[in-house]
Amino acid sequence: VLQGIDFTVRRGEMMFLVGPSGSGKTTLLSVMCGTLQADAGEIVVFGQALQTMADRPLTRFRARHVGFIFQQFNLIPSLSAGDNVSVPLLIQGRHRSEALDRAREVVAQVGLADKFDDLPARLSGGQQQRIAIARALVHEPDLLICDEPTSALDSHNGQQIMELLRDIARDARRSVIVVTHDQRIYGYADRMAEMEDGRILRVLDSPQAIASAHIL
Repeated sequence: VLQGIDFTVRRGEMMFLVGPSGSGKTTLLSVMCGTLQADAGEIVVFGQALQTMADRPLTRFRARHVGFIFQQFNLIPSLSAGDNVSVPLLIQGRHRSEALDRAREVVAQVGLADKFDDLPARLSGGQQQRIAIARALVHEPDLLICDEPTSALDSHNGQQIMELLRDIARDARRSVIVVTHDQRIYGYADRMAEMEDGRILRVLDSPQAIASAHIL
């Protein structure tokens, strides 16, 4: 699926990965976070060579270093917003009270402190995505992967989510990768990699280059 990929993501930036369906974007993300094993090549994430790691250390690495934001939010409907956010910490073995205290902090950071005890069904689409972002951030990952984070949202909520993600990407310790077909949000990218047929055709290295190429 992937052919001759040479790809680097920097800390402190928001990198967009764009291209038509079937171009290999999801496969590339899966390889980079270790959920899919590459047949050849080298995958180094924050100094760790993923292709040499056994399954259990690789699972621990993802649990500690990677956060995921999904297109359809993937919140557990029977759990409150706060409980949903605490899940990554519980997976790490943290005590429930400690996990909920940390979850409360992060839910407040995304502007939804008053929704902490609400079930997902009581939240709007934009609020559910904010809770999904809080869940992805609660364990302070170094790599944040966002799969079509605005496709289920209207323009206003999509812009709010991207403003939040841009603030998150300003952390010099963190890398943020956004896979998207939504040209409305291209202006938020620091850099953009364009894919087709399993290859990266070009990398646009600045917001100015992205604007010129896509006439934003």
